Amino acid sequence: MSAHRFAWGIACLTLVSSFVVAAPTSVMAQGFKANYDEAAVPQYTLPPLLETVEGNTVDAAHWPARREVLLNLCRDQIYGAWDLPDFQLNAEIVEQGEFLDGKAKRIQWKVTISNEHGSQAIDLLVYLPANASSDQPVPLFLGLNFAGNHCVANDPAIRLPTTWMRADKDTVIENRATDKGRGIQDRRWPVDEIVAGGFGLATAYYGDIAPDDPKHYMEGLPRLNPKLKKNLGPFALDDAYTETEQPTTGGAIAVWSWGLSRLLDVLQKDSRIAANKVIVVGHSRLGKTALWAGATDTRFAITISNNSGCGGAAISRRAFGETVQRINSAFPHWFCDQYRKYNKAEDQCPVDQHSLLALIAPRPLYVTSASEDLWADPHGEFLASQEAGVVYQLLNQTALPDSKFYGFENLGDGKVMYANGWGDGQTESVPKFARVGYHIRKGPHDILSWDWQRFMQFARQQWE
Repeated sequence: MSAHRFAWGIACLTLVSSFVVAAPTSVMAQGFKANYDEAAVPQYTLPPLLETVEGNTVDAAHWPARREVLLNLCRDQIYGAWDLPDFQLNAEIVEQGEFLDGKAKRIQWKVTISNEHGSQAIDLLVYLPANASSDQPVPLFLGLNFAGNHCVANDPAIRLPTTWMRADKDTVIENRATDKGRGIQDRRWPVDEIVAGGFGLATAYYGDIAPDDPKHYMEGLPRLNPKLKKNLGPFALDDAYTETEQPTTGGAIAVWSWGLSRLLDVLQKDSRIAANKVIVVGHSRLGKTALWAGATDTRFAITISNNSGCGGAAISRRAFGETVQRINSAFPHWFCDQYRKYNKAEDQCPVDQHSLLALIAPRPLYVTSASEDLWADPHGEFLASQEAGVVYQLLNQTALPDSKFYGFENLGDGKVMYANGWGDGQTESVPKFARVGYHIRKGPHDILSWDWQRFMQFARQQWE
């Protein structure tokens, strides 16, 4: 981590009272047609995880060096590097109170990152069980949200975000949040179930870190590092890659994941939170972000990817559903420019998404899919999770068993892969998880209560 100064506001620990975004129409008009036929998946060979370019196979003692090679490849070819070499982090509690009739504590932080080029404020919302204390610190889920902290719960005390938001005729006026958005995504954040399960929850609006739009992206943290500005497109679907001025500069996923690490800096200073039990979690593009955060910051105790798909947990070489070409064209600000070299050439990339998952070893990893979310390639997410297991086994950890993908039929509410095979994920008599977990939930691209219940089951078992 780069050296930086950590400043705490006077109120820090003493205050006691008081979505899936559509692709640009220009891209849609180009007529991309996704493959959803397993028979049409191209033959491919995955880059080896434990074999060096010299053909040597590494052992556990040499894994750290091999891991560094894979990390650098994932960074330079996919996500890019992003950092602020010299910055100040200030964290101040600006409001706290009770929620859920006193069953939860609400804490709202204002986190400010600043340097000589300016400052960027991030609102961090935290819910803790009422009994959380320095004597009884709780594990905590940390994840970014799509629509603002106020969308997470129908809690009138949550501060409205003031940063740019994508237009919505019902909840966002002139690209700014309104009260009409309160609680609109509470199904994705079951605060009552999470705190009842003994966990805390922390979240921030991802647009506070960097707006998710090529035209407004530089209004967030990226503007504090002007040397890293780059042409963000848009790029045509069939544009050939040409060298750019900053080919390995991190895109939004790298910036969002860097922001998650800064929020972790803050949360680890709160004695009510178990600093060694912070779980990074994300859905969709923020699932990609959670994986990159878990790979680059080993302080995250567990990494959870929900429906992360292309550029997340799904094997890119399968070209199933969303592809590298399609994602780079629709969202040119997400990845580094060099990733566009692999448009329609996934097999030329020296790493694939199993490489990313392997970087999280030996820490616990949980990957999830949804049966109707073929765009995110559930089968590819499952296969990548299995492939990463060779590294977990090298490090004396359990991996997903060598079992076929369950498929999409007769799922019930969903199926979970445990250490010894598939189960139904019921809350009673839960089988033993491996160090790598996976489930496929019945239904669409979303994150729901059923997912969160499995997340908590998985985490509890890892700490037994």
